[in-house]
Amino acid sequence: MHKGLMLALFLPLVLPGCQTWGPTWSEITGQQYVGGVLYRRPAIIERIDDQGSWVADPIRLEPGNRRILISAPVPGWAGGSDLKVMMLDVQPCKRYYINAQFENNLSPDFTPVIGYVDTIAGCSVEPKK
Repeated sequence: MHKGLMLALFLPLVLPGCQTWGPTWSEITGQQYVGGVLYRRPAIIERIDDQGSWVADPIRLEPGNRRILISAPVPGWAGGSDLKVMMLDVQPCKRYYINAQFENNLSPDFTPVIGYVDTIAGCSVEPKK
């Protein structure tokens, strides 16, 4: 079969599953924006609302209230950390750096924190209708 014909037959199956973004979106990442905060580490974003397993980082999503399930790497602890829930009112055109704030280097217990909030270049807030 001709490659062009195969591609033409395959694309309609793939394209409906692609997420398209308008001029407004938000982003969440578990990366640590900057170091320097004692006992703060990157977080692992396990789930946002009822979704998980993302292909890209940062994770793009619609603005709004979100339930974020987070874990964190714990050096020396097999299996990593417990899961923590963080509720976040995600604003349009903002990138949130979610981190794990530990009490010390010995404890696997942490608190989810917003390490930094950045404005997304190329994103524009849509006026309310």
